[in-house]
Amino acid sequence: MSRRSRFDLGSLLAGMLFVGLGVLFILRDRIGIAFTPGWVLPVLLIGLGIAGLGWLLTRRGGTGRG
Repeated sequence: MSRRSRFDLGSLLAGMLFVGLGVLFILRDRIGIAFTPGWVLPVLLIGLGIAGLGWLLTRRGGTGRG
């Protein structure tokens, strides 16, 4: 009765982006990088856009246009 779940590339990319940004926030003092929170929002939006494109390109099925 259980169905296999589909691999969701968009969710994977978004999750990796959030984890990476979180790790940078935690380790920024220990690493000694010049990390300013001002660039987090643009990087986050770009990453979510890439994840959305990945989701669109890998989804199966569709509306059957044509």
